[in-house]
Amino acid sequence: MSKLLDCIEYPEDLKKLKLEDLPRLASEIRELIVDVVSKNPGHLSSNLGVVELTIALHYCFDFKKDKIVWDVGHQAYVHKILTGRRLRFPTLRQYKGLSGFPDKNESIYDPFTCGHSGSAISSALGLSCADEILGYKRSNIAIVGDGAIGAGMSLEALNHAGDLKKNLLVILNDNEMSISNTVGAFSKYLNKIRTAPLYTDLKKEVHNLLNILPVFGKPVGKTLEHVVETIKRGGAPGQIFKDLGFDYFGPIDGHDFKMLTETLNDLKQLEGPVLLHVITEKGRGFEPACKNPTQFHSAGNFEMCDGKILQTAKESEKISYTKVFGDTLIEMAKTDPRIVVLTAAMPDGTGTASFGKRFPDRFYDVGICEQHAVGLANGLAAGGIKPVVAIYSTFLQRAYDQVFHDICLQRNGVVFVLDRAGIVGNDGPTHNGVFDVAYLRNLPEIILMAPKDGNELRSMLKIALNSGKSVAIRYPKEEIPDEKLNTNMKHLRLERLRYYGRALMAYSLPMVQWYTDAYMLRNV
Repeated sequence: MSKLLDCIEYPEDLKKLKLEDLPRLASEIRELIVDVVSKNPGHLSSNLGVVELTIALHYCFDFKKDKIVWDVGHQAYVHKILTGRRLRFPTLRQYKGLSGFPDKNESIYDPFTCGHSGSAISSALGLSCADEILGYKRSNIAIVGDGAIGAGMSLEALNHAGDLKKNLLVILNDNEMSISNTVGAFSKYLNKIRTAPLYTDLKKEVHNLLNILPVFGKPVGKTLEHVVETIKRGGAPGQIFKDLGFDYFGPIDGHDFKMLTETLNDLKQLEGPVLLHVITEKGRGFEPACKNPTQFHSAGNFEMCDGKILQTAKESEKISYTKVFGDTLIEMAKTDPRIVVLTAAMPDGTGTASFGKRFPDRFYDVGICEQHAVGLANGLAAGGIKPVVAIYSTFLQRAYDQVFHDICLQRNGVVFVLDRAGIVGNDGPTHNGVFDVAYLRNLPEIILMAPKDGNELRSMLKIALNSGKSVAIRYPKEEIPDEKLNTNMKHLRLERLRYYGRALMAYSLPMVQWYTDAYMLRNV
């Protein structure tokens, strides 16, 4: 039997299919994604979870005219496959191949090049404002995960959109996770909605009840519909969005094509800001990803048959900078109860998940809120704590003002650990950590360090935590060099430290000389 997917190049081809054909198409798309990502490591779980939702969106809207804005964009693989990029999909995240994120240079169906969280609602609202000024009529849709909806920028945009009353559809893709499990009070609120009966199920039960009531059952049907609508929009699900000025609908099953298409076709007729709450399953259709969605968020090469991660013997022997950092931190925390760790929804990626399990009372995952993480660290430091803020280099850019205002200006001792510094390869330009040296070295009262191996990372972390100064330690997403080769090279290390000490002093970093002298005195 020929595949439906072979006949789908653009959304116009998709619209020719019957509704009952869409589940088969969804299965074929999942098969293609698993096949490609098993060879080209990429974001698997998140993309498998939005297959039906993405197909339904392209089935109901025309995104040559309408605009679809993906928050972060790591879940846009299905969107790429349906918009003229299916044949190039095997080049995903490869040199000169398809980006792993939306890229405006790739397709007219990608309005923005993006890769960071929290920006979609603001961007889609901006499009809506521009449309009103220029007299355009189209739908602007922002698709936001349940982790990203709690980001500061998302909440700011919701607040503004509800006030402006522009035409805007926000789809909350709720799968209970960002990369790791979603945290925070907002997550608990969504879980309360998620565990309640789906609105569609409640409506069906009411209809069944009315049909068995004598005589007056059908005449009061419309009245009961109003009751159900009141329940839906009242003190039960979605009240917080209603209070912000949005019409709230849901939650609905994000894998039910009939429900998705009917709802989307209804909602595109509405005026003003609308939020549709969709429940999806991360990793759907591939059992290993369903069982362990965090591992398969961005897994390495794996076997399609059982999901077994492939790793060479040489790779398994190597230790990353991330692991050295995490292990050293735990060892230091055993003897120093003032050491506290903060991260912004990245406990696994930053190597701090083990610390959180070992010292849960001294670990704060603030969600996708880097600005808050830095501000919280400021308060902790002022209270006599030694905070370690572990954030990817590219994401600390989002808290630049807080680094200056809340840390440097206060002269509080906060240690920033910047993972993924430098070129990160196939994650692309949105994730390259190439600007931290430039944006940190011009700030006062902060020391910038970069270890060349595991021993230097261990020593730098110890010196930083005991210095009482603000320090940023940057390292790449790489394995540490073979430290056995360095055992008889202490004199070269000292010369290297003297050289970099003098070089960095030229950029007006007053604490560099202190660090250099202290490091040499330890005879590392």
